[in-house]
Amino acid sequence: MSLTIRPAVRSDAAQILAFITELADYERARHEVVATLADIEHSLFDEGSTVRSLMCERDGQAIGFAVYFYSYSTWLGRNGIYLEDLYITPEQRGDGAGRTLLRHIAREAVANQCGRLEWSVLDWNTPAIGFYQSLGAAPQDEWIRYRLDGEGLRQFAEG
Repeated sequence: MSLTIRPAVRSDAAQILAFITELADYERARHEVVATLADIEHSLFDEGSTVRSLMCERDGQAIGFAVYFYSYSTWLGRNGIYLEDLYITPEQRGDGAGRTLLRHIAREAVANQCGRLEWSVLDWNTPAIGFYQSLGAAPQDEWIRYRLDGEGLRQFAEG
């Protein structure tokens, strides 16, 4: 079976949103997905977008996606890539599609002299943790991620 990784295009937006929803269901956070098809089209495909997206296909059928963006490390003095989402449908896992998709992004990072490729994983997601560790990735246990969002972000901004 033929595996293809290609840049996503606007006509992929509905499939990407469906994959986002499937991923959120798995991560027990479906209620947090508020993105609409218009949001995905705008944020991923409108002129000036800073986000990149890839589709993973097997024999022409979409089986997964990745969304990522360039970050910057002051310590390294280089760009990095932050992987926001990587998802392969459950029935297609286990035969290298996720590894191939992640390797595609890693090659982009190396080709663009990025200092790192990083992402987050839920602490209970042992299949993903095992997969990432099998690639040689290491957790960054000493860092705690913080977030301002929604009403808290608005209130802080208004200050």
